[in-house]
Amino acid sequence: FFFSDSLQDQFDNLEKHTQWGIDVLEKYIKFVKERTEIELSYAKQLRNLSKKYQPKKNSKEEEEYRYTSTRAFLATLNEMNDYAGQHEVISENMTSLITGELTRYVQELKQERKSHFHDGRKAQQHIETCWKQLEASKRRFERDCKEADRAQQYFEKMDADINVTKADVEKARQQAQLRHQMAEDSKAEYSSTLQKFNSEQHEHYYTHIPNIFQKIQEMEERRIVRIGESMKTFAEVDRQVIPIIGKCLDEITKAAESVDHKNDSQMVIEAFKSGFEPPGDIDFEDFTQPMKRTVSESSLSNSRGDGKSEPKFGSKSKGKLWPFIKKNKLMSLLTSPHQPPPPPPASASPSAVPNGPQSPKQQKEPLSHRFNEFMTSKPKIHCFRSLKRGGAGPEDFSNLPPEQRRKKLQQKVDELNRDIQKEMDQRDALTKMKDVYIKNPQMGDAASVDHRLAELGQNIEKLRLEVQKFE
Repeated sequence: FFFSDSLQDQFDNLEKHTQWGIDVLEKYIKFVKERTEIELSYAKQLRNLSKKYQPKKNSKEEEEYRYTSTRAFLATLNEMNDYAGQHEVISENMTSLITGELTRYVQELKQERKSHFHDGRKAQQHIETCWKQLEASKRRFERDCKEADRAQQYFEKMDADINVTKADVEKARQQAQLRHQMAEDSKAEYSSTLQKFNSEQHEHYYTHIPNIFQKIQEMEERRIVRIGESMKTFAEVDRQVIPIIGKCLDEITKAAESVDHKNDSQMVIEAFKSGFEPPGDIDFEDFTQPMKRTVSESSLSNSRGDGKSEPKFGSKSKGKLWPFIKKNKLMSLLTSPHQPPPPPPASASPSAVPNGPQSPKQQKEPLSHRFNEFMTSKPKIHCFRSLKRGGAGPEDFSNLPPEQRRKKLQQKVDELNRDIQKEMDQRDALTKMKDVYIKNPQMGDAASVDHRLAELGQNIEKLRLEVQKFE
């Protein structure tokens, strides 16, 4: 019974330890669940971040993504979206391979643990019952032996007493024999019970309990192995997506390496190239002698006609001023000491030849002409701003600088040529249909397509006239 008490202590310790093992398993499941929630939250934040910086459809932002640097940024956003997807995969795999599996395993483990300790308690109760039966049999044998001794002593006393009748002596003898027989029976029962108990006890301590302990040990070892495998899976799930995440990062690196500063600079040049010719050199104006002054002033008005000098601010077409010269700088150049200032009417010499090249009227024309050029070319100076705004301009794109105007006109010509090709394709198709109807009248009326052919012909002619106009 002492060993039984010690064994009960061991069962209590094992119950506490195995329950702690289940608690550890459930704690690990909770840890993995929280990790999956973090992965999902991180993936969602990455997707939202990628979406936030995506260019809006049909907006100015979309035009900005034609440069290699902005295209690389767009590729980075797309790869970050795929990157987020891999974190969703981590969450899904951890949920299915770890938390889902371990949750089911914990339920099975609890049932198995309950069964083993139930068997242990049952075995313990059985051996305790056997022990109680042995104790009862032993006490009964002891009591019967004492009773037999008392009966024997009583018989011997009665037999030695001469005053007792033979009948009383015989009765005492029979009682003593009966008690001896009862003692013998109790002894046999006690012996049988003891033998049975020893056998049960041997089975209990050497077979049943070791088997139960072995099952509990195997159960506990399976739990330990399972949590170790789950930790390994935890790492493997993460490791499996590393190659894909690596590809995402490789694509980002590849996009970054595709950034071409020369190409982007050239695109900016092509986009904003104006086609204006830089202004020519300013001629030296000598004001030391009045005659030279008047002659130099007249050279301004004659510079276009005599072919000896180029206009200073104007190109071949009227109004095409160099766009980077601001109005105040232009006026300062026009009125600088290097340019002939407009003389007041009172300063005109009476001896000047009327309508001659040195007359005040002729002197004032170059400045007026240049100022008029500046005023007429003002919309062209601000053409970049109008381009940026994307505002509507005249049909001939005259509000644009020469190079940009050429590009727009060429785009218009190309667009009209594509429209012409579409109309011609339709006309060819209808012509073939008409030929089929002529050869096979039962398939349709050939005259039914004439009206449409005529419309197509008119459309093509109109489009060709438009092409000529824009060319």
